[in-house]
Amino acid sequence: MTDEDQVHRPGETVPVSGIYECDCGQGHEYSTDVKGHRFPPLHEACSGSGWKLKAPAHPGG
Repeated sequence: MTDEDQVHRPGETVPVSGIYECDCGQGHEYSTDVKGHRFPPLHEACSGSGWKLKAPAHPGG
């Protein structure tokens, strides 16, 4: 499983700095997160369950 396939739950520690997308598949919610910080909660209107890495901050993670 690659970093892009893994779903991270709100409140978990961010493993790789980058841009994360809600996993609901609608492409409406993004978050820029820093390694070692915590993932933010999803908006109430979102039907997803967590965050998936869209683009790492640095190539190779």
